[in-house]
Amino acid sequence: MNKPIVKTKRKFLDVTTSEDPVMRRLADSGQVFATDSILAMLMTAPRSVYSWDIVVTRSGDKLYFDRREGANVLLTVNETAPDSIHEDKESINGVRQLSNEATNINQNFSQQVIDGSKGKYEFGEANPFASMSEGGEVASAGYKYRKWKLSDGCDIVVRCQLDAVLDLKGEKQYCLVKALNEFDPKVSMDWRKKLETQRGAVLATELKNNSNKMARWTSQALLAGADLIKLGYVSRNMPKDNKNHSILGTQICKPKDLAQQMNFNIDNSWGIVRAVVDVCMKLGDGKYLLVKDPNKQLLRLYGIPEDAFKTDYTEEPMVEDEEVPLPQAPTRVKQEEDV
Repeated sequence: MNKPIVKTKRKFLDVTTSEDPVMRRLADSGQVFATDSILAMLMTAPRSVYSWDIVVTRSGDKLYFDRREGANVLLTVNETAPDSIHEDKESINGVRQLSNEATNINQNFSQQVIDGSKGKYEFGEANPFASMSEGGEVASAGYKYRKWKLSDGCDIVVRCQLDAVLDLKGEKQYCLVKALNEFDPKVSMDWRKKLETQRGAVLATELKNNSNKMARWTSQALLAGADLIKLGYVSRNMPKDNKNHSILGTQICKPKDLAQQMNFNIDNSWGIVRAVVDVCMKLGDGKYLLVKDPNKQLLRLYGIPEDAFKTDYTEEPMVEDEEVPLPQAPTRVKQEEDV
């Protein structure tokens, strides 16, 4: 296979937790609220090399985990590879440039592989974010709002995204659609030569070099109750051209099989979430910033003003600073249900 990637004109809306109209409607269904992408960042924190942050809002007995205003959740490239990517602003192979490239590839790939000729699969309600597209067509996606019991009297409600539905032997299979991308054949295994004959080795290399990204995708699939993950292998047409790409192949994986292959334990991941929630629930009402330390396996929690990150905000000293060590012991979270 060698099929050019087609650039989509559809709009991708990454609506954060507190701005989700359905989450507001479900306010009485739980105490903690988050999206799958935000929760996956927490769940895979021990694998993360780069720093990231999450805005935490404590309001009464409620806790909201949000993406920081103006911040895009970009995909990383070779984050956990032995040879790290340099932060070169002038190079197309710099950290930021590769992240933008990977994110664009995933968006285009997710829409290109969908067969729209068979009509849409309806979830029962219209897309809650369609009105936010400002006239443009919204990217195809479905949403599930699911609830888990973290502890007695503490439930977490999570918005989970599904990208497609596959019809396999007459059964509907929910699916996440993701793309791995090759930017330099010298760095990877040269997919054009090895993908057809050594696909298992190519995937194993990606699991090693992109352990955090793959674990995030897997945790999102498990949270959404997805049956499958459809992986695409996308490469640049020319190593020095980061605008034009081709699909070299695809592969369908089961989330649990991927988790086992990369030694990803969902119980340990819930333990991290529970530890962070326990700390945040002891805080007073207000807004906080949870930051992954770039140099240590540590999460830092800072108190911030209510108007933080707004364009007219004047920087002030941060107040509360707490450290949350990442737990290693598994903690099982039971009683999941759709809401």
